Amino acid sequence: MKKVLFATTALIATAGMAAAEVKISGYGRFGLDWNEANETNPGVSETNITSRFRLTFDVSTETDGGVTVGGRIRAQARSRDGVAGTAGFSAPQFHVAYGGLRVNVGNIWGAIDSAPGLYINTTSVGTGIDGMGFNSLAIGNGFDWDTFTSAGAGRNGLEAIYSAGGFSGHISYSQSNGGAVPGSANGLERTAVALSYSFGDYFVTGAYQSEDNGRVIVKNGATLSAGDDLFLFAAGADFGQFGATLSYGQTEEADAVTLAGEAEIGAASTIVAWVNSTDIDTGVTAATQTRLDGTAFGINYEYDLGGGVTFVAGYVNTAAATNENSVQAGLHFSF
Repeated sequence: MKKVLFATTALIATAGMAAAEVKISGYGRFGLDWNEANETNPGVSETNITSRFRLTFDVSTETDGGVTVGGRIRAQARSRDGVAGTAGFSAPQFHVAYGGLRVNVGNIWGAIDSAPGLYINTTSVGTGIDGMGFNSLAIGNGFDWDTFTSAGAGRNGLEAIYSAGGFSGHISYSQSNGGAVPGSANGLERTAVALSYSFGDYFVTGAYQSEDNGRVIVKNGATLSAGDDLFLFAAGADFGQFGATLSYGQTEEADAVTLAGEAEIGAASTIVAWVNSTDIDTGVTAATQTRLDGTAFGINYEYDLGGGVTFVAGYVNTAAATNENSVQAGLHFSF
């Protein structure tokens, strides 16, 4: 899926330093969401408006030695399940870059969230207008990993990203204070690494995250409170009109496999279909499960209307025993 991003750029020249660059970009999306699961939510309609409006502000400048220093902040508002939201700003991300190396500080992207093959190749990187629960992710949709938070504090971490040729490496670290033991932070701590290599029309990715003091689960009668370590492996290929990605994820709770395929139909239409099979590990109690055991699948259709506007429609069937269907349709525009 080719994504077009139109940015407004202002160049501010100042004496004694290189020109600074300010970019404003973003997107809007709006449509209708029908979710069968809302049958069980009192006072919530099955059909609602889903929308999001996002502005991203990127600033950067360059030293006399060729080192780029900059930052990013976002403003975002959204509505979901009939609840309208107001706009809020994200915490900032700062960066220093030189050559193929970039170091981010603050509201980091996260090595796991940036790993090629984790998300499917659609406008929402999920299904439909807003991702529809992201049931396609092989490591679950609990987002128990670091990611840039568009309207919140984020993880306040540190990460380094290096790219050279077809290779990319990404390592990230974050730690949240908040423990009760004097002299020890005892907060949520995450360390993640992702390695990816692309060659010709193919790519392969391996990623791992170690988490300390994460959520508690009970497995084989034992309480696990050290966190929810996870592993991701993905491989894919782009054959021009067709493409496919296979991903495998493993956490303390479950193993899962996702197969996704995409096809371009004519000059403007793209279809992406996926199926996910999740197996809850033996011994994990139902009371501490956060994922659904079984098979989920979905299909996403997009039509490029030109000018950065795309019509998007999607259908998802989750692994829930009941209330498993949802459908969305709407427009996405970028600028």
